[in-house]
Amino acid sequence: MIRIVTDSTCDLPEGQLQALGVTVVPVNIHFGTEEYHEGEDLSYDDFFRLVEERHEVPKTSQPSPGRFEQTYRQLAAEGATTILSLHVTGKLSGTVQSATIAAEKVKDAVDVRVFDTLAGSAGSGFMVLEAVDLLQQGADADAVLARWAEIRDHLRIFFMLDTLKYARMSGRVGAIQSSLAALLQVKPIVVLNQGVLELGERVRTRRAAIERMLELTRAAFGDKPLNVAVVHALAPDAAESFLAEVQAQFSCRRTFVARLAASLVAHLGPGTLGIVAYPA
Repeated sequence: MIRIVTDSTCDLPEGQLQALGVTVVPVNIHFGTEEYHEGEDLSYDDFFRLVEERHEVPKTSQPSPGRFEQTYRQLAAEGATTILSLHVTGKLSGTVQSATIAAEKVKDAVDVRVFDTLAGSAGSGFMVLEAVDLLQQGADADAVLARWAEIRDHLRIFFMLDTLKYARMSGRVGAIQSSLAALLQVKPIVVLNQGVLELGERVRTRRAAIERMLELTRAAFGDKPLNVAVVHALAPDAAESFLAEVQAQFSCRRTFVARLAASLVAHLGPGTLGIVAYPA
């Protein structure tokens, strides 16, 4: 039996990971000396409540190898013979490393294949959906890993940040300028490039940023049929509107809107709007 494990940066519509039987290992979120586990003892609403109450942008850290080992052994006890464990980009997080350490420790009990998505968010979400489809069709673990690698090679992710405060404080976005006067006047576009978040163009308005993300998607894929997700942080109406524009402009096969994981909002900030796309 093949089981799928991911981490809490994986974005799909609420409840879908659980419905698909995917096991989610939580990222740690730190408010000062207090540590929480995303989605377990810290809800989405509580995350933002604490940010407001404490006027503090929290830090995040990867799950421990011990947490992964516990998860893998539990799944093995439930009958899993192979575990496909896909995780947020190893260039920005130690999650892949923790999973790899744990996989080595449990090799006597179960075959764990750790996969670095070089992405996260809905990029990981789409990989989960495709894996579930393939497994239901009778595919083996190697076929799933091959498809994940193909998606990873062609995936494009663009985010529009509503504020650079979070990105600047987290240090996860490269080339952040510290001039506050400059930052307040733009809506920057952040690009996920080979697993690293890079600050790209800066445009004057939210509308211009949305139009530019559509242009970048068109430049990347042309008229190819796409699977596309729109992700957001506390901007559900804007996300639905953005997806409607995407569906009008592109040949879309599979689409969804998902809220951005709190552990990602900690680095990108509320108001973030993003597009995640790859050829169908």
